[in-house]
Amino acid sequence: MTFSDVDHQMMSVAINLAKQGIYTTAPNPNVGCVIVRGESIVGKGAHLKAGEPHAEVHALRQAVDLSEGATAYVTLEPCSHYGRTPPCAEALIKAKVSRVVCAMQDPNPQVAGRGIAMLREAGIRVDVGLLEADAHALNPGFIKRMKTGMPYVQLKLAASLDGKTALANGDSKWITSPQARQDVQAFRAKSGAILSTAKTVLDDNASLNVRWSDFPQSLAQTYAESNVRQPVRVILNRSNRLEATLQNGEINLIDSSGDILLVNAPSKETNLSQLTRHTCITQTQAPLNQEQQFDLPRLLKQLADEHNINHIWVEAGATLATSFIEQGLVDELIVYLAPKLMGTDGRGLTQIAGLTSMKDTIDLNITDLRMVGNDIRLTAKIVTK
Repeated sequence: MTFSDVDHQMMSVAINLAKQGIYTTAPNPNVGCVIVRGESIVGKGAHLKAGEPHAEVHALRQAVDLSEGATAYVTLEPCSHYGRTPPCAEALIKAKVSRVVCAMQDPNPQVAGRGIAMLREAGIRVDVGLLEADAHALNPGFIKRMKTGMPYVQLKLAASLDGKTALANGDSKWITSPQARQDVQAFRAKSGAILSTAKTVLDDNASLNVRWSDFPQSLAQTYAESNVRQPVRVILNRSNRLEATLQNGEINLIDSSGDILLVNAPSKETNLSQLTRHTCITQTQAPLNQEQQFDLPRLLKQLADEHNINHIWVEAGATLATSFIEQGLVDELIVYLAPKLMGTDGRGLTQIAGLTSMKDTIDLNITDLRMVGNDIRLTAKIVTK
């Protein structure tokens, strides 16, 4: 299929519209739509929040009668099923558009080509595949969960240039710059869950939520605080350390906004009476593996299936980071490197050990490299051997 310059221009507009929802739409995908007559946009819209109108509906409401005979450019195949909103394919048919251009087919098994088929059966021309890679990049978590049943995992790490995450005495505040910490807030806000451990919570008194006071000003000017979601904080609490350690002192995790999901070992529950300062705490049990650690693949599947989590941002110490890496569960590494040297007795970035040959090393494909404040932010994918 050959697409025209106008096709490319209009789909680019739709993709930029879809980006409006990156902090608000989860667990739904980010979708943008424009309605075009000739070379003029007569309607445009984006899906902003689950349960609210989809992008096509917003665009059609703007276009009104001008949608008849027009072309609709949509970043994702229009839905064909009744959910919390009616099917968008049906709305496009009723609006009498003559052509629909989809950047990509919807991987959701409830759609998966059915929306395209519905439109074609109604006599509407449908072309698929324009700027597909750009559309895919809008929704890596949604796409992965729909295709595999597993969430998309980003692992955040921060270290000095000599690869240390803390001094020998445990002091680590702050390795990175304020700008890097603001950058982390934006990544957190994009995710559906922030996953960490009770040890990290207690060692760092971590809140692990999106702190609006640290949200990048460029984004704070665009989004209202009330519209930026707080990801659920998934805390691995295998040994009931929160209950055992928490006394009457303040703990930022409990005293900050956002839901908390405590993950306990089988047949163990945390005494929530110790955590009464926060009213949005739930708990679940997850299976252990032969080493009596959480079975991470099964846990991730559980979070996707039972909690509709597409995208997980992992912030934890070297032990959990190593487990995620060695078990092949990391889709993307986000590493902040600070212009500091912390010495040979500092704590290492990971606990990967026992490598005896260069062929055994874990190789990375760096996909992005940029300065954030005085720090380097490196984005990489682990090379599959």
